Amino acid sequence: MSEMNSAAEAAAPHRYTAAMAADIEARWQDFWDAEGTYEAPNPSGDLAGDPAQVAKPKKFIMDMFPYPSGAGLHVGHPLGYIATDVFARHQRMSGHNVLHTLGFDAFGLPAEQYAVQTGTHPRVSTEANIGNMKAQLRRLGLGHDNRRSFATIDPDYYKWTQWIFLQIFNSWYDDEARKARPIDELVAQFESGSREVPGDRAWSELNAVERAGVLGEYRLAYASDAPVNWCPGLGTVLANEEVTSDGRSERGNFPVFKAKLRQWNMRITAYADRLLDDLDALDWPEAIKLQQRNWIGRSEGARVDFSVDGHDGARITVFTTRPDTLFGATYMVLAPEHGLIDSIVPAEWPEGVKEAWTGGAATPAEAVAAYRKQAQTKSDVERQTEHKDKTGVFTGSYALNPVTGERIPVFVADYVLMGYGTGAIMAVPGQDERDWEFAEAFELPIVRTVQPPEGWEGEAFTGQGPAINSANDEISLNGLDVDEAKARITAWLTDRGIGEGTVNFRLRDWLFSRQRYWGEPFPIVYDEDGVAHALPESMLPLELPEVDDYSPRTFDPDDADTQPETPLSRNEDWVNVELDLGDGPKRYRRETNTMPNWAGSCWYELRYLDPHNNEQLVAPDIEQYWMGPREGQPHGGVDLYVGGAEHAVLHLLYARFWSKVLFDLGHVSSVEPFHKLYNQGMIQAYVYRDERGFPVAAAEVEERDGKFFFEGEQVRRELGKMGKSLKNAVTPDEICAEYGADTLRLYEMAMGPLDVSRPWDTRAVVGQYRLLQRLWRNVVDEATGEVTVVDTEPDEATLRALHKAIDGVSQDMAAMRFNTAIAKITELNNHLTKTGGPVPRPVAERLVLLVAPLAPHIAEELWRRLGHTESVVHQDFPVADPAYVVDESVTCVVQIKGKVKARLEVAPSITDEELEALALGAEAVVAALGGAGIRKVIVRAPKLVNIVPA
Repeated sequence: MSEMNSAAEAAAPHRYTAAMAADIEARWQDFWDAEGTYEAPNPSGDLAGDPAQVAKPKKFIMDMFPYPSGAGLHVGHPLGYIATDVFARHQRMSGHNVLHTLGFDAFGLPAEQYAVQTGTHPRVSTEANIGNMKAQLRRLGLGHDNRRSFATIDPDYYKWTQWIFLQIFNSWYDDEARKARPIDELVAQFESGSREVPGDRAWSELNAVERAGVLGEYRLAYASDAPVNWCPGLGTVLANEEVTSDGRSERGNFPVFKAKLRQWNMRITAYADRLLDDLDALDWPEAIKLQQRNWIGRSEGARVDFSVDGHDGARITVFTTRPDTLFGATYMVLAPEHGLIDSIVPAEWPEGVKEAWTGGAATPAEAVAAYRKQAQTKSDVERQTEHKDKTGVFTGSYALNPVTGERIPVFVADYVLMGYGTGAIMAVPGQDERDWEFAEAFELPIVRTVQPPEGWEGEAFTGQGPAINSANDEISLNGLDVDEAKARITAWLTDRGIGEGTVNFRLRDWLFSRQRYWGEPFPIVYDEDGVAHALPESMLPLELPEVDDYSPRTFDPDDADTQPETPLSRNEDWVNVELDLGDGPKRYRRETNTMPNWAGSCWYELRYLDPHNNEQLVAPDIEQYWMGPREGQPHGGVDLYVGGAEHAVLHLLYARFWSKVLFDLGHVSSVEPFHKLYNQGMIQAYVYRDERGFPVAAAEVEERDGKFFFEGEQVRRELGKMGKSLKNAVTPDEICAEYGADTLRLYEMAMGPLDVSRPWDTRAVVGQYRLLQRLWRNVVDEATGEVTVVDTEPDEATLRALHKAIDGVSQDMAAMRFNTAIAKITELNNHLTKTGGPVPRPVAERLVLLVAPLAPHIAEELWRRLGHTESVVHQDFPVADPAYVVDESVTCVVQIKGKVKARLEVAPSITDEELEALALGAEAVVAALGGAGIRKVIVRAPKLVNIVPA
């Protein structure tokens, strides 16, 4: 075989091979870097450039931030990066000033865990990973503006992450203005008396601690003692979105418990309405919009206050979407984490309490404590699972139903969550299935307030119907439909000051603290009274100090009764500091939590615009140019944002929140960060498992008679993810070495629609390799290396093939249908191959331009060999001549009773009437009808005539 290869190489020394591809690709990558080929000029600043380029329509194209893993890339990772590169190249050739670059989301747990294991500083390992990933991506020929790249761990970058945090900390949300405003404006209102200070005291009467407490209730970034998701196995708290449905940590799969800790939060709930409303103007997949809408969870209803019997001033506030059922509320339930519980639990059980209500405890306090401990071990999903056994315990106290005046028992039960509504419900078992089950389990009364259908017994009725059993001396809802009853009872509650119509959201404030080392330090210090103070901008960035131990203290994963201990807290010289914050030197204690890894990715699109600006977040004219509102994009934002659908809630929701705060405060003109969102699919791979279920090396598996064997033993095959742990990863380096980067790019784009997952098949890569070899042969003589194109005009058939390809590829490129664009290029290339003669120069040049976005290295090489001195990157994309796109004739099928009887060659512009006359006069049709009458003729010009005989 080697002798045959040697002979072939000797006969065709200029054939396109992997070795030639490697040489071509390396040379052109060096050229692009040296020439700054992909640099996009700004309208001003240090990246300002050619005014003519800036005058073009802009296109800002982004990939979701990659995390630089130590394992490097496999061929599934660059799918989206290649797609955005192809699209960016086409847009550049279509007359746009294109901004396309890539940075690195480099804070996070993996680097910290590696540091814990090896003692290597997270920065060292992370920067090494970034270097490796940059090299792998460069080899793919991605057209990034490298001047704009950065990592979130760069102090010059996280200086501005900290600065944004301080803007949020120093802001409050004005419900009347529906926007964020500086906290100083709120203080001025309190000082002047134009806004009432909570607690009915004058602002001047409050001390510094009291003032800080008041402002903390308004700030958009605030610290509070609140229920959190505590993961002892990781030694940190987690956001709701980082906890799996079975109550375990997304990373590490450790148990997660409910605990009350003091943590930083972002008041994202203030923006719930705007986050919902502004989705409508975004060009996002409907599935992603739906996930965001469901996560935000807007619902309309009423707030109702229940007084607690025997506890003056104590009220249980509930939110209900069905205030019309208030007459049927026969008990109440508080979430185990509810803050009112401890203050209403009596020392002893009330007289006559049912045994089923006590949980077997001697006192209410013991019962509640035991139940709370039990609830800590359950996830929110487990707690709300339908048809599970209902558990709970009586608090020992009663509330008063505001419409009936009856004393109703107050329970603690885990099917009520603090994360929705107020953490308390009025239980109406007649109209709610879960309440019905609980009522039956605890022998509680059931009162129907909506008339069920005749014969309905033994279960709750959740449908519509007239109100029943719903009247007192002041109001009657009986006979009213649900909407009328809701309106009447809400007005009645409002008049009496015990309720009002309101809107509730499922969305909770964003937990923003992590007990980690490898994250952005908070620019916050505390004085001796525990009051939080913002560092002045002149002290930013606050850089991470060195520590001896990178790991937070972890605990027995199942021990819920533990507390976080952060790595930063161990560096006493850094934590305890003397600062002058404007009122003289004082001793302060730094915040020892760090920001979550989401912080850096909340605003990175803005840094791409003005990456070297040390004076401001982004220059206003630059931000306006790249991201400002314009026709079709009323909220502004990135023109195209490509990434995985797994970020539907976390990253996208957080970034939208930060963008809106920055807009409200006048720092940006774009209300939304990302106008158009596109979710690419996943490249999958076959996983081979042995009889124990462990993965084996996919590359070493043999297929025999439809079965699969590894080292002689049969294994089973399944389609799944690609990854090192599954032993089925294929690296881009391997494919580039065997075929070249352009082949890899073509194969990944040709595998199928970009938004659909598809299986990797290394054996199929060769198909795109052969396409490039045929393209090369159509321009270059493999024996001599000379260009073979001729300066002659193409024949009409070739012109039609060319312009149909140009038309189809242009449409496909704009719509990101790269697989069908490649099919059309292949068809044109095959047409030229089949003609057998030299390719006319006008066709060869346009073919190279069509290929350029997809396979830029070979296109650049052929373009230069065709005699051009300027890069193909900035050439105009070909434009189709409409005269050659339309077929001269179309084949029309004529059917009788659904069977084909004739085929006619007709003009594409033929009318229905002309086509019908032509079909009925065709000799074969006349013969087939045999003189029979015609009942109907269905014409679909120009391709179909269907005749129905009488």
